[in-house]
Amino acid sequence: MSNDNTPTSAPTLAPSSADIKRKRQLLLLATGCCVAIAAYSAYWLLVARYQVDTDNAYVQGNIVQITPQIGGTVIAVEADDTDMVKAGQRLIRLDPADARIALDQAEAQLAETVREVRSLFTANAALAAGVDSRKSDLARTQTELARLSDDLARRKPLVDGGAVSREEVLHLQTAVDNAKSAESAAAANLAEAREQLAKNQSLTENTTPETHPRVLAAAAKVRDAWLANQRLGIVAPIAGMVAKRSVQVGQRVAGGTPLMAVVPLNQLWVDANFKESQLEDLRIGQPVELTADSYGQSLKYRGTVAGLAAGTGAAFSLLPAQNATGNWIKIVQRVPVRIQLDPAQLAEHPLRVGLSMNVTVDVHDKSGHSVAEAGKTAPAATTQVFDDLDKAADARVNKIVSEHLGHAVKLQRAG
Repeated sequence: MSNDNTPTSAPTLAPSSADIKRKRQLLLLATGCCVAIAAYSAYWLLVARYQVDTDNAYVQGNIVQITPQIGGTVIAVEADDTDMVKAGQRLIRLDPADARIALDQAEAQLAETVREVRSLFTANAALAAGVDSRKSDLARTQTELARLSDDLARRKPLVDGGAVSREEVLHLQTAVDNAKSAESAAAANLAEAREQLAKNQSLTENTTPETHPRVLAAAAKVRDAWLANQRLGIVAPIAGMVAKRSVQVGQRVAGGTPLMAVVPLNQLWVDANFKESQLEDLRIGQPVELTADSYGQSLKYRGTVAGLAAGTGAAFSLLPAQNATGNWIKIVQRVPVRIQLDPAQLAEHPLRVGLSMNVTVDVHDKSGHSVAEAGKTAPAATTQVFDDLDKAADARVNKIVSEHLGHAVKLQRAG
């Protein structure tokens, strides 16, 4: 038996194709990860770090409550939910019977008052003529008294010489006494006439029949009744879509009762609730890109940051959180940011109040302000549908006054 002590070399294993494939895959994966990291880094440096986004955003708008200005019974409902209405279009009619009676009474009272006031001004001339007549009577009695007094003074010295009888002197004395009584009565009548004139003039002083306080008071009642009669037809103050209709025919409603709402769909905006940690770079005027769940991601809305709210949503809630307790957990707060939408896009692709939106704000430009510097110079909302009611009431009052004064006048309001 022979022993083979010759050393043998270790066998060399050639790499298998599986190992080569695995190494290639790992290299490709590492390369892909590096490329992805580089691409994301470039995206973050160039784009992502200049974008602030949230999906906690909802469409908001003005919900104009339609309420009656006076009470009454509903006899017709002329608009329903989802109807589009124009500004000034009648929505509801109330029973006009009571308002018409009140208007007729007010107009009759105004006509009577105008005639009474006209008689006051006419009486001034009559009373002034009476004063002149009393002056003439007083002057006549004074002249007669002076004549008789002179005759008496001349004849008294002649009684002792017998040139004039004592009886004649007594007759003259009686005539003088009667003249004095007549003078006193004439003076009293003059004083009474002057008092009546002054009293009547105090009712018409510094005024005209058209601007007399009694006429103005009666005219105000006519205006009130006229407006109440016109307000029986409840109109839409703005154009929009009818929503939340709750009124029914035959219902007795009081002034101020909500009957329905009108939402102007061309005046919508978005309230985006950003976390407090996202507010650092937000500025008024920055461009915004929005998408609505109702239209999908393909439709991009354009908007701008209109302003940041004065506080968080929790601060304005009905029951604000009380954090001054030992049992406290920090919760990231959100601040509403108003986004103004492009009116042209809003008209082409209408939105509805309450819809969800995804909001992305481009914060490249940080030159704007986070707080508005000045208030609005124009009203946020306005309507002109009620302006003509007051003018029509004035025209009706002026017509009644002119008819009962007998000439054309224009009644001016006091104040």
